[in-house]
Amino acid sequence: MEKLTQQQIQDSLKTLHGWELAGDSIKKLFKTKGFPQTMGLATSIGALCQQHDHHPDFLTLKYASVEVSFSTHDAGGVTKKDLDLAKEIESL
Repeated sequence: MEKLTQQQIQDSLKTLHGWELAGDSIKKLFKTKGFPQTMGLATSIGALCQQHDHHPDFLTLKYASVEVSFSTHDAGGVTKKDLDLAKEIESL
């Protein structure tokens, strides 16, 4: 997979509410209603990513929030695969 330019990433992020470019990755903080929802979301994200064999960094896992970050390490930054997974996570 080829690393995307910052402009390509910024254009794609316009359709992904709450996602932002952070260095060589994209990230989002998800707010939940409480601990059970946080754990459910983290588990759902993990299962989806396992299906795609593309794994995020869980930056924070708190009582009522989960923050995830994606990049494609082999490409040295954000690729289409990262953006596609972000879109799929939005549907959870």
